[in-house]
Amino acid sequence: MKFKRKLDIVVISDVHLGTYGCQAKALLTYLNSIEPKHLILNGDIIDIWQFNKNYFPKSHLKIIKKLLSLATKGTKITYITGNHDDMLRKFSDVTFGNISVVDKLLLKIDGKKMWFFHGDVFDASIQHTKWLAKLGGYGYDTLIVINSVVNWFLNKIGKERFSLSKRIKQSVKGAIKHISNFEKTATDLAIENQYDVVVCGHIHQPKKELVETSKGKTLYLNSGDWVENLTALEYQFKRWKLYTFDSDKLAPFIVDEDLVQMSEKDLIAAITIFGNNVKKAN
Repeated sequence: MKFKRKLDIVVISDVHLGTYGCQAKALLTYLNSIEPKHLILNGDIIDIWQFNKNYFPKSHLKIIKKLLSLATKGTKITYITGNHDDMLRKFSDVTFGNISVVDKLLLKIDGKKMWFFHGDVFDASIQHTKWLAKLGGYGYDTLIVINSVVNWFLNKIGKERFSLSKRIKQSVKGAIKHISNFEKTATDLAIENQYDVVVCGHIHQPKKELVETSKGKTLYLNSGDWVENLTALEYQFKRWKLYTFDSDKLAPFIVDEDLVQMSEKDLIAAITIFGNNVKKAN
């Protein structure tokens, strides 16, 4: 029997199920290595913007089945909606069993006020020109596909993989400015509203930083993503940790036995039941 780490809170975001860039197998390995009391899905878990009925592989279906399994076994799951899954906002404040759907989450833990939200509310391109943001999403997904081919070749010749999109973000002044503005806006608002911790996703930039201004201070956390960085946030023993899958030295966890034996038909049936429960709750 493999040891699973027990955690109070785990935050993951920007999984983008249904796209070629999604690292579903790595995420499933991670989810099978932990036992969280509260799992916060901080937006863009299912990429409804780029959903294609011809592409939703079994590994992606297994993520949904795993989440349902965690909820059944007692994990509280809070699904915070993002921009790529904004259609789920029609179900905001709906709860069914251990799963709830919200647009933001406010918690007080160990005496500290914590504010969780995806972060797309700060993005003007999404708020005012959604079609342009969607077009950019398709371009990003194409870049990820190209990157996967490049990394396959690098792996074959024994070289380390690298991220084309991350390299672009780090070299384009506009992208750097956007990330900086996002982080400043989030922390300024958190300090203004006296939140001790602010937790975001959206920009695919994992980070943990204590920000202090003349008006106060807050701990800024970004869960990153499961496309490029493969990161999550973990809370245990009154401390936040930024988890990186590529740096995890634990022995790999195979998928649960029930998932190994499950056919694609069974997986789709499980998801259908999940959808029907949502409709009944609404």
